[in-house]
Amino acid sequence: MESNFFGHSSDPSTPPGQKPTKVRHGVVAFAVALSMVTYIDRVALSNSRKQVATALHLSDAQMGLVFTAFATAYALFEIPSGFLGDRLGPRNVLLRIVIWWSIFTALTGRAWNFASLWVTQFLFGAGEAGCYPNIARAFSIWLPQPERVRAQGIIWLSSRWGGAFTPLLVAFLFQFMDWRLAFLVFGCFGALWTVAFAWWFRDNPRDKKGVNQAELDLLKNNAPPAPHGGIPWADLFGSRTVVLLCVQYFAISFTWYFLITWAPTFIDERFHLDVTRSVLLKTLPLLMGGIGSFTCGLLAKPMARWTGSVKNARKFSACFGFAGASAFLILATMLHDPWLVVPAIALSSFCNDIVMPCAWGTVMDISGSYAGTVAGTMNMMGNLGGALYGTVSGFVLQESGRNWNYVLYMGAAVYIAGFIVWTQIDPVTPIDWTPQHAKVSGS
Repeated sequence: MESNFFGHSSDPSTPPGQKPTKVRHGVVAFAVALSMVTYIDRVALSNSRKQVATALHLSDAQMGLVFTAFATAYALFEIPSGFLGDRLGPRNVLLRIVIWWSIFTALTGRAWNFASLWVTQFLFGAGEAGCYPNIARAFSIWLPQPERVRAQGIIWLSSRWGGAFTPLLVAFLFQFMDWRLAFLVFGCFGALWTVAFAWWFRDNPRDKKGVNQAELDLLKNNAPPAPHGGIPWADLFGSRTVVLLCVQYFAISFTWYFLITWAPTFIDERFHLDVTRSVLLKTLPLLMGGIGSFTCGLLAKPMARWTGSVKNARKFSACFGFAGASAFLILATMLHDPWLVVPAIALSSFCNDIVMPCAWGTVMDISGSYAGTVAGTMNMMGNLGGALYGTVSGFVLQESGRNWNYVLYMGAAVYIAGFIVWTQIDPVTPIDWTPQHAKVSGS
């Protein structure tokens, strides 16, 4: 009998009555913890903007350039980091990523002027690039197909909630220390994660103690963890699905960057609330975004049954998400009370994040053993959208006399473009790799 990459027969070989172990759930748990740390570190600067800008004598325009530095570097290094995950395995690459970004998170607290902060954030973004593509690569190895979208929902729930509670964490830490020491504390979170992950995780499930034969059989059709040949770039960039996934992710990330860069300033500047109410409102958009991701993951199977296929379920969910995200941003421009405006923006975030598990589940299903590279390509385009958002929104604010409604209208229009794109995406058909690559990837 032919053996597959997990080292057992391709025929079912599970002993009678044996139930699969659940070691794979530990992979999800590590990804959840990593995702939370990622967003704590990522949004810490926006929530410390006032203290940092005051200490370093920075203008709003300079802070906008600092935010753009992170997003630009993050985007540019997505494909290389995703490619390395496919070549070397996600374990080594994720350890490198988290060590790197933890160092530069801590070094953010040592910045002394605009240039040093810009460089630190650029290098921080370069180091963090590839985190989610390599998580997707690990999931493509460790999770059976029916569990992937739900796992992605949990991942994005944890990332958004990590960001959502960062204002509370920042406010708490600032009672005991200044912003410089706080960034050192944030950097320590990643360092602790790398120690635990290096000890526990293995790229190949068969190398992990505790995985029984029944669990291996669940994973026998997954992408192989072993390194493979070169990336078939012509197939990747020639794929209509990949191109459309990149465009829709640009639309997701473009407006979403408002939440992790300018939203705290928007709330403070527009409503002039006391610290307690301001912090509570700042947690709401990312909190609701996480609930949107979790809801999508939770309803993925029932939605597939209701619509008749996984393909229809993903298209319906993604189109609903984009349409709702646009509508709630427009609604926010019509309201004036902070307890109505910010919840409307939060509901837009909820709808935005309904799309996330659909996009990442599609990447894992169509990519075979190139999930890291395909995910990196998609995430690169999304974060280029985020980098562009920082520049464009600053220009819009300046030219409109700081009329925040124009920023929200801009985001709503981009969301409509994402809706149109998702009507054209086939989210289940694998990429047609050339024969030699298809054989290696198992697609």
